[in-house]
Amino acid sequence: MHVPLTPLDFKRRAVQLFGNKIGVIDGDRRFTYREFGERTDALASALLQRGARRGDRIACMAFNSTALLEAYFGVLAAGCVLLPVNIRLKPAEMAYILDDAAVSQVLIDSEFAGAWREIEPALSQKPELVWIGAVPEDRHEDAYEDTLRASAGKQPPALEIDENAVAELFYTSGTTGRPKGVMLTHRNLYLHALSTLACLHADDSDVHLHTIPLFHVNGWGTPQALTAVGGTHVLLRRFDPPEVLRLIEEERITRFFAVPTMLTLLLNEPSIKSRNLSSLRLIHTGGSTTPPDMARRAEEAFGCRVFGGYGLSETSPVITLAQAKQHLGAEPDDQRWRRQSSAGMPILGVDLAIVDEDGRELPWDGGSEGEVVVRSNLVMAGYWGDEESTQQAMRGGWFHTGDIATIDSEGYALIVDRKKDIIISGGENVSSVEIEKALYEHPAVLESAVIAVPDEQWGEVPKALVVLRPQTRATEAEILEFCRERLASFKVPKSVEFIEELPKGGTGKILKSQLREPYWKGKEARVH
Repeated sequence: MHVPLTPLDFKRRAVQLFGNKIGVIDGDRRFTYREFGERTDALASALLQRGARRGDRIACMAFNSTALLEAYFGVLAAGCVLLPVNIRLKPAEMAYILDDAAVSQVLIDSEFAGAWREIEPALSQKPELVWIGAVPEDRHEDAYEDTLRASAGKQPPALEIDENAVAELFYTSGTTGRPKGVMLTHRNLYLHALSTLACLHADDSDVHLHTIPLFHVNGWGTPQALTAVGGTHVLLRRFDPPEVLRLIEEERITRFFAVPTMLTLLLNEPSIKSRNLSSLRLIHTGGSTTPPDMARRAEEAFGCRVFGGYGLSETSPVITLAQAKQHLGAEPDDQRWRRQSSAGMPILGVDLAIVDEDGRELPWDGGSEGEVVVRSNLVMAGYWGDEESTQQAMRGGWFHTGDIATIDSEGYALIVDRKKDIIISGGENVSSVEIEKALYEHPAVLESAVIAVPDEQWGEVPKALVVLRPQTRATEAEILEFCRERLASFKVPKSVEFIEELPKGGTGKILKSQLREPYWKGKEARVH
């Protein structure tokens, strides 16, 4: 017997087995899994009523909310493809993504009405809108809750699922200034949920706080896995340290994900000492490396295990977790924290290797450094409309991550550099090439290089090194303002340094390693 794999089965299971249990908490709104299932069915029916066809891309521009969580199942139940949009992007960047994906409908939070006024004129085709929250005064589309009420009680027609069909589309930051759409199939998402559950051991007693945006690489795997076992979703609209600690205490949160920046803010929040955090079992970190000392301080403050992991948009996303191996026994704490702060071991269903420039596999000896390559059912179907990039990334039957790592004899990977010039600041991917492209638009800029430099709060931040054209002048403030007009705020360099020339190799390539060295000298290896 062959039953197609789809995350829609997780919702059906939750409704059947945990229908009377509170499944979703969003502020003062609480929904049982039965109510959640009815709402996702209503969303699917409404999308079809509004003309959605099989395979249509449906975008969601929203903070963590009931609507965004419902879209993870309702959009798929309509036979469509969900595209969660990174709401931190500039309107021009959002417009590019919506156009590239040829989106037919958008579920949009009313807070983005201003952004939409900039997005809409840039679109070559105009999608239909449904407003999450109040409909803006100058708009005449429908409100999300009214749309659901109009379809309440309706069941979407039963679909014959192709498990290899695209279910979700996520856009990467990319390294060329243009994001690429990552196609994740029903099969990818189903098997990713099973693989992570086998390692993280969640169940219906778990209460997960969604601190990471659900459009983010570290956030989107949870809707499927937690729903599958009947755990409770607690939605957090924006990360706010006092509110996180309040929710942990009042909702008895058992686990949450955090980038190191979030942990730093939480550990420095004064109210942490007065909150009862005893319900916590696990904090999973990612996005960038968590220093071992931070893991130690977090374990002491929260009274639970803290460990990292690693993944990419293209891998659904998690492919490694840094759990301690039980058979190794009671290792010294400093050794345990070091392991838990690494990228970790491949999860179930993932083949991981490191290879040299010629594609030869390197040993797991803790010293050999090579590019991380992955072979797994969790790897994407490819890049949307970009066969050339897909073939390049998938060459030799492995997905090439562009990250450089060592793997020790116990299978723990440590990411030591990035082949791609991506800067990971506070868990957000920032393309140095994209920033450089913006800098080159300035009339006074002759050459530029953007590098990652250490930062106590964000882990690392972008710094621009600029060579000015002869007989021109520019100030740091002017350059930064120029960038703010063209880039999302988290992509804007934190500093600008003017230099006479950039170091180059024999082929004329700028040697960024030389530029980075003075800033990282004496510090731990730059890792992600």
